[in-house]
Amino acid sequence: MPYPATENEIRTHWQAHPVGESMGRPLEEFSGDYEAFFEAYDGWYYGTQPHVLKALDGFNWKDRRVLEIGLGQGADSEQLISRGACWSGIDLTAEAVDRVSKRLGLRGLGYDVLAQASATAIPFRASHFDFVFSHGVLHHIPDILAAQREIRRVLKDDGCLVIMVYARNSLNYQLSIRWLRRIGLAILYVLPFKFSGVYGDHKHNAQKSGLWNYLSIRNFIHRSTDGADNPYSKVYDRASLVQDFPDFEIVRTFRRYMHAPPLPLHGVPGEALFGWHLWAELRPR
Repeated sequence: MPYPATENEIRTHWQAHPVGESMGRPLEEFSGDYEAFFEAYDGWYYGTQPHVLKALDGFNWKDRRVLEIGLGQGADSEQLISRGACWSGIDLTAEAVDRVSKRLGLRGLGYDVLAQASATAIPFRASHFDFVFSHGVLHHIPDILAAQREIRRVLKDDGCLVIMVYARNSLNYQLSIRWLRRIGLAILYVLPFKFSGVYGDHKHNAQKSGLWNYLSIRNFIHRSTDGADNPYSKVYDRASLVQDFPDFEIVRTFRRYMHAPPLPLHGVPGEALFGWHLWAELRPR
C-alpha cells in the first residue's frame, strides 16, 4: 500500500513553511535580524507551551550524546546544549539546518554535528547516542517503521528515545479536528464568499478535490494539523506507539498542551487527560 505522501513532498512543504512560522511572526518581518527573530519566536513558543521546558528538565542531558531529529527553529536545540548535551541534529530541510546553524552561532553554542538528513537514513554509526530526542516530528514521517529502526540502530542499548507526537485521545483530535473544523468547513464551502488565510486555503482545496473527499478523516487529519497543504500527519495513543515502534518498549507517557482551535482552551485544566501533545519515553528492546 503506497504512503499518502512521499518524503520529497514532505521536504518541499517544510522547506517552504518552516515549522512554527504560521503561529509566530515569520522571519521575513525581521529584515534579516535573526537574533530578534529567535528571541520573538522563543517568546511565543515557550510562552504558549511552557510545558516543553519542564519536560526537558525531567531528563539528565549533561555530557550525554544527544541526537535531535527535526530541528524547527532550533529553540529546543539551544535548550539541550545549554543543559550540557553533546548535541547533534538532523533535519530533512536545508532551511532548518541553515536557521539552526545561525542560531547556535549567534549564541556561541558548540555542537558535534549539524546535517541535512532523513530520519530513515541517519548518517551516524551504530550505538553512537545516549539519547535521541524528537519534538513534534515523527508523526510527519509516513515510513515510521524505517525511522524507528534507524533510531534503534544509532542508540546505545541502554539509551533513551524521548519524543512528542500528536495525541489521538485529545480534545483537538476527537472534538475539534473530527467534528468542529469539518462542520465549519462544510458551512464555509457553501457560502458564496471568498476567504483569505487558512480558511481560504481549505476552501480552495475542498473545491479542487471535492468536499467529501477533502473532509474524509483519512485526508483531513493531514490538512488540519500544520496547515491546509501539510502532506502528512498521524495521531498516536499507546497502542499505536507499540505498533509503530516495535524495537522499543514504552517506559512512560504523559500528555500536555490544551489546544483545540477554534476552542479557546489554552491554559484550561485537563491537559494530562486531553492534551494534544503525547510525550513518550522509550527504551531499546
